[in-house]
Amino acid sequence: MQDQPTKQHLLEVGLRLFRADGYTATGLNEILAEAKTPKGSFYHYFATKEAFAQDVLELYVQQELRRAATLLAGDRQPLKRLRRYFEDLIQIFGPASPTPGCLLGKLSLELAPNTPALQSQLHAAFAEWQGAIAAVLREAIHRHDLSGATKPDPLAAFLINSYEGALLRSTADRSTAALDTFLYYALDVLLK
Repeated sequence: MQDQPTKQHLLEVGLRLFRADGYTATGLNEILAEAKTPKGSFYHYFATKEAFAQDVLELYVQQELRRAATLLAGDRQPLKRLRRYFEDLIQIFGPASPTPGCLLGKLSLELAPNTPALQSQLHAAFAEWQGAIAAVLREAIHRHDLSGATKPDPLAAFLINSYEGALLRSTADRSTAALDTFLYYALDVLLK
């Protein structure tokens, strides 16, 4: 299909701008100027900016689930893979990144309270992410790297919640200190 590259390009530009500036601060004219695309092309693919945000979020989630699948898989010990995964996330989304912050976190703060469709999509994205981490924790339990009494789903939720909070704090502080603390307590103390 000839038009699909235009839609994909708009989504990639939207992803970049939403990650950098957030949803509200990114205007449609800014998206169109950055994409070098006319307004009619935008509305050919997306009925509203909110519908566009839903597709941008889906693109982001799919990219991040692919990253998780790649980094969380393998022959290494499960907890070492988990550490490598969170270290990678910190490098990509931490304060030293050209565009710090996680789009799931940004959109959750900005849109979830007032946008039911996006709230539902964010909820599903966090659940998928939690499931990927819980699978690694189950492997660690099976290998006896973690106690058999460990509850992988709540633990995975705790790890994501702690990481997201540390990422938010690190952005505010412009420092990796909160993320370093997260890695230490989550992976060196809790999952030791």
